[in-house]
Amino acid sequence: MQDKDPNLPGYYQKRKVVEGTLVENENVEDLEEHFEGGLEGLDDDDDVEEEEEEDFVDEVEGNFEGSDTEEDNLGKGDGFDWDSDEWEANFLKGEDDIEFDGFAPASVGYGNITEEIMEKSKRKRLSKAERKRMAREAQKEKEEVTVCARCHSLRNYGQVKNQSVENLIPDFDFDRLIATRLIKPTGNAGATVVVMVVDCVDFDGSFPKRAANSLFKLLENAQNDSKLSKKLPKLVLVATKVDLLPSQISPTRLDRWVRHRAKAGGAPKLNGVYLVSSRKDLGVKNLLAFIKELAGPRGNVWVIGAQNAGKSTLINAFAKREKANITRLTEAPVPGTTLGILRIGGILSAKAKMYDTPGLLHPYLMSMRLNRDEQKMVEIRKELKPRTYRVKVGQAVHVGGLMRLDLNYASVETIYVTIWASPNVSLHLGKVENADEIWKNHVGIRLQPPIGEDRASELGKWQEREVKVSGSSWDVNTIDIAAAGLGWFSLGLKGEATLALWTYDGVEITLREPLVLDRAPFLERPGFWLPKAVSDAIGSQSKLESQKRKKFEESTDDLSEVSA
Repeated sequence: MQDKDPNLPGYYQKRKVVEGTLVENENVEDLEEHFEGGLEGLDDDDDVEEEEEEDFVDEVEGNFEGSDTEEDNLGKGDGFDWDSDEWEANFLKGEDDIEFDGFAPASVGYGNITEEIMEKSKRKRLSKAERKRMAREAQKEKEEVTVCARCHSLRNYGQVKNQSVENLIPDFDFDRLIATRLIKPTGNAGATVVVMVVDCVDFDGSFPKRAANSLFKLLENAQNDSKLSKKLPKLVLVATKVDLLPSQISPTRLDRWVRHRAKAGGAPKLNGVYLVSSRKDLGVKNLLAFIKELAGPRGNVWVIGAQNAGKSTLINAFAKREKANITRLTEAPVPGTTLGILRIGGILSAKAKMYDTPGLLHPYLMSMRLNRDEQKMVEIRKELKPRTYRVKVGQAVHVGGLMRLDLNYASVETIYVTIWASPNVSLHLGKVENADEIWKNHVGIRLQPPIGEDRASELGKWQEREVKVSGSSWDVNTIDIAAAGLGWFSLGLKGEATLALWTYDGVEITLREPLVLDRAPFLERPGFWLPKAVSDAIGSQSKLESQKRKKFEESTDDLSEVSA
């Protein structure tokens, strides 16, 4: 954190003190009178202890001067020789200036009077309402947390304020900062638990392959060491955002599919697999109970995963369920929101620790190349709905301006292609021979994202990959072609087919068993399928162009009439 240069990471603005009234609906003069005149009397609801102490001080501070009753009562005491001549003479003369030490004003040391009691007697008295208001202000000031400009922008606007500063932030080194810690002996500490968080709708793109491989190698080496083998970390795989998957997927099948994909991604032996939705609080209770059981009273829990996989959202869901009084972690649909290792208290038992870690960088994601507006278009926020085409040999399907699938050969006449992607991404079905021309003429306009005609050239080199597939049924999907950070194609065919997949270089493509067996209940027609936002924008643009053309024609007609 620094407050000197806004163009460097960690910049924040110091809090500004704004002078204002402390009491609502009172001006400054009323406030002064409130404190000056507030010494008279206490409310009935004041603390009993405070009343007793103040009454005692008032009682002992009395001077007993000029009181007939007190003079009469003096004779009842046994501390003086009332028959002495000195006392009688003074009394008869009316001397009333005799000083008795026992009647001096009470001070520290008299009875049980302390400095604290004397200070309380001198304090200005406040009403109960005023004390409550001051307590609320103190609590409010305590709860306010200073955050940097980056977190403030992400929390309130969902985007990074200064991209140039973002480029100065170094990448997170998982192997150096976390992997080696997980294997080292931890003395008297309990078990070490690693929670790997994966996004269900982009499983292969968000699965932390590098971290899984590092852990697998360390675990393999540690098994040969008798000391280390007793304290190997326990691994829990958490598949988040299950509420975004189609509802027809059964939990049993999804669990089996997740385990299979994790094994294919290089995950070591898992202690547990959980399917959760942090937003809808599905499965969070059971997951937290399992983590507590594995960690024990003194364990360490490390939450790892790819950027924007949902780690911070999951931890916030833990805190909400446990009603833990922690500072809310910054959540935003922006890759790389968390920058450093954060220790989270209040969720596990007193001596157990939980750590949130920065998202692991996956440069092969399509979403990493897009700007914030384009990322919003590809981000899946609601339950996925399929869009299915019947594709013949020689036809091509465009997914925005980001992907294209050409059917070059098939042993059958047609195949079924189902697109699972955000509904804000436009689609097009046409002929392969016209595909290049359609892409050049409409990318960034009708084929969105990207947004803008010039954006496609900034995303990378447009290149072709050959894909060979085979299937045994038209009724269900038999294979998926997944693009990391975008979505996937599901193919249904009976026979063999050769396809050409066009996308930008460096984007990871994965062939896998199908996640969803069913296709859409109806087929889409050839041509453009446009989201409402894109359609409205194109309609408005066309309307403006027609109005300009009409004005130009009218002005041309007027000039021709004048010349005639």
